[in-house]
Amino acid sequence: MKVNLKNMTIEELKQFCAGESMESYRALQLYRWIWKKDIDNFLDITTLSKKQREELESRIALPRLKVLEVLQARDKTLKFLFGLPDGNTIESVFIPTKRRKTICVSTQVGCSLRCSFCMTGKTGFTRDLSVWEIADQVRRVESIVEKRISNVVLMGIGEPLLNLKNVMKAIKILNCENGMNIGARKITISTAGIIPGIIALSQESIQVKLAVSLNAATDRKREILMPINRKYNLGRLFEALEDYYSLKGKRITFEYVLIKGFNDSISDAKRLASITENIPCKINIIPFNSIGPGKFKRPDPERIKKFINWLSPIAQAVSLRVSRGSAIGGACGQLRARKP
Repeated sequence: MKVNLKNMTIEELKQFCAGESMESYRALQLYRWIWKKDIDNFLDITTLSKKQREELESRIALPRLKVLEVLQARDKTLKFLFGLPDGNTIESVFIPTKRRKTICVSTQVGCSLRCSFCMTGKTGFTRDLSVWEIADQVRRVESIVEKRISNVVLMGIGEPLLNLKNVMKAIKILNCENGMNIGARKITISTAGIIPGIIALSQESIQVKLAVSLNAATDRKREILMPINRKYNLGRLFEALEDYYSLKGKRITFEYVLIKGFNDSISDAKRLASITENIPCKINIIPFNSIGPGKFKRPDPERIKKFINWLSPIAQAVSLRVSRGSAIGGACGQLRARKP
């Protein structure tokens, strides 16, 4: 099997070059060719000798994700279906605004958490994505839309903190100034509340943002939406988040999917404000996006407005996320692995 250089950070490329009896500065050259110039074969690397290029081409891999389908919504949101080398598929979403060019990235094929409001949970879990499969989503989209990606959110298919080793290596590739040079503070990891992953992330030096999918303010309701709450309940979760904040000093975002008649009452708003009051945070309200037939419904606009009006005076910063790409199945909770 060929060695895959796209799974390597610069530090690992230096070790690779040493093993190949190549000068250490070649690592930086290779990295730039791979991630800045986006080559897919070594024969194009003009800074290497012909012999070096031919030798590397015969033994080393530079794979790319295969673009199987691109769907565009009226709001200019794009959803990409990518094919993986083993035949599996993932989806990514490009969300352009005047201020930002954001991509929502997947970290696993499928998901094991089975959240009842999320399409991904209905497909089951297949495997973790490798480092290059995570990072290359950003590179492929950037090359297709011909615009520089400014923000990356790891909120697509899968639970990032269950694939944290590969996620962090991919983030280092995205963040590297010799690669795509995306600022760490422009990268957000979203989790359903995997406590060991939160603890591990708190030990990382890179200053990415953390978002927590909360969705209910009591264990009883949260367990209905998110079975993972039976393992990591709200009490344990908030203890871990308080420790995380004490170490990182960075405000946490809480994501709250608003569901008609389930978690959209004034008492829900009061409990949400209460459980989040001790951690510097922002609460992001996300009206439920349809995932097909089921018991959950989106609140009407007046109810959404009321909930935010109830919550805003008693909670910390509150915002309403305007869903993008729902008509093409690209909004929060709608992504899934599928065939084109």
